[in-house]
Amino acid sequence: MRGLALVTGVSSSPGYKIALRLASAGWEVLGVYNQHPVGGISAVRWDLAAGARELVRRYKPALIIHAAAIGDVDRCETEPQLCYLVNVVATREIASEAYRVGARVVYISTDYVFPGDRGLYREDDPPRPVNYYGLTKLLGEEAVLAVGGAVVRTAWIYGLGPGRLNFGRAVVERLSRGEEVRAVADQWGSPTLNTLLAEAVAKLAEREHSGVLHAAGPRMSRYEFALAIAEAFGLPRELVKPISMSEVGYRAPRPRDSSLVSRRAVEMLGVPIDNIDYALSIFKREWVEQRHAAG
Repeated sequence: MRGLALVTGVSSSPGYKIALRLASAGWEVLGVYNQHPVGGISAVRWDLAAGARELVRRYKPALIIHAAAIGDVDRCETEPQLCYLVNVVATREIASEAYRVGARVVYISTDYVFPGDRGLYREDDPPRPVNYYGLTKLLGEEAVLAVGGAVVRTAWIYGLGPGRLNFGRAVVERLSRGEEVRAVADQWGSPTLNTLLAEAVAKLAEREHSGVLHAAGPRMSRYEFALAIAEAFGLPRELVKPISMSEVGYRAPRPRDSSLVSRRAVEMLGVPIDNIDYALSIFKREWVEQRHAAG
């Protein structure tokens, strides 16, 4: 056993996949959730907004994967106090207490720390968020980096698992029912399969790496991504319809192109996270396996 790994946000699909991957690599895993318990993983309920320092102090883990956040971008604009408590204050408490107990911290961050004016951002490009969510995640990054931790920026996470319905799952479900999918064609990001993100994070946990690392999929619009899903799953492409960002009605501003370059992570960790064909082949296999298991 490698020691205790604490995974916050375990009821999200990336947190859940990371916890499973760490357990398979020999870690003793303890998940942390707020409202929604998950099966198959030892977990504890904890309200990070009420205080996170005691969580680390009580369990004294060797490794902390901090994936918990208020990730609803529009909610962060309308409930900034809660967003700040969870995304900033709790992260600062986790980072400082981790330093005190000697735990390594890997913080799951976002492409939304960038303004989106050009895309294909690298690790050393200067961040400049355009919404409150991105600002709070950037402040969380600074807290983790200050104690020698690692920051993994990722984007547009999709795949199976618990948590809110992600775009990738929604596309497969709607197309499978013969329903139309409206997808934004003039915003670009880096769709990232949660399974590959979990593999990358687990491999990073084996290293004494500090600093920022991008681990995300290739540059695509949601429209291009939906078409790629339809192609991979053999579903009707003609049901995918392009729309513009202006038609969605976002409350919070969104970066136009926040795509990430993940070459450094691919070379360092050996996980082809930016290969969309490979990612969708895994997604399809998991989808079929889940349907068979469900009978």
